[in-house]
Amino acid sequence: MKKIAGPLTKFEVGLWIFSIAAVTVCFLLSGGGIITLAASLIGVSALIFVAKGYVLGQILTVAFSVFYGIISFYFAYYGEMITYLGMTAPIAVVSVITWIKNPYADTAEVRVGRLTKGKIICMLILAAGVTAGFYFILAALGTVNLIFSTLSVLTSFIASYLTVLRSPYYALAYAANDIVLIILWALASMADIGYLPMTACFAVFLINDLYGFINWRRMRIKQA
Repeated sequence: MKKIAGPLTKFEVGLWIFSIAAVTVCFLLSGGGIITLAASLIGVSALIFVAKGYVLGQILTVAFSVFYGIISFYFAYYGEMITYLGMTAPIAVVSVITWIKNPYADTAEVRVGRLTKGKIICMLILAAGVTAGFYFILAALGTVNLIFSTLSVLTSFIASYLTVLRSPYYALAYAANDIVLIILWALASMADIGYLPMTACFAVFLINDLYGFINWRRMRIKQA
């Protein structure tokens, strides 16, 4: 358990409670499906622990990806479904392994990694190829809001890549992804108010990811 989860500060507990309360209130107001609420609660919980560099965050990310993939399928956001089930979830599993193998001292905290020019170049090449390929696949599937769905694939891939490398910049990539997803689910909520909790979920994700970037920079300085 020491390698999976560690203690949270009072601020982090408060942020967690606020995140849970925000998505729950939106769920009650919109009357969305229980699976939407479950995905949102798991997602905001995952981000708290990822922001701390705890492996538990990646384990919860796998669970969130499954729920989110199902929700995306029902609204024909096939890009989101394929991205989270076919990329985010498997990469989160890989992250669980790499994070466990790279602890900081005798704590649950992961050791912060370093980006090299080679890794950045590799990321950009892979991201370009994945995004281009997904654009045509999603177009063929008749994906709703194709451009934003394609942008979500791009930002999700970069975020997942940086997560495996244990880079603090994973959080900024996810923050960019959150903005895209806020737009996607806001558009979905206009068609069905039941998807409003997902919009609130990613708005809360944005706050958590920005905190994650701040905390990972602190971790890097402390570990150095």
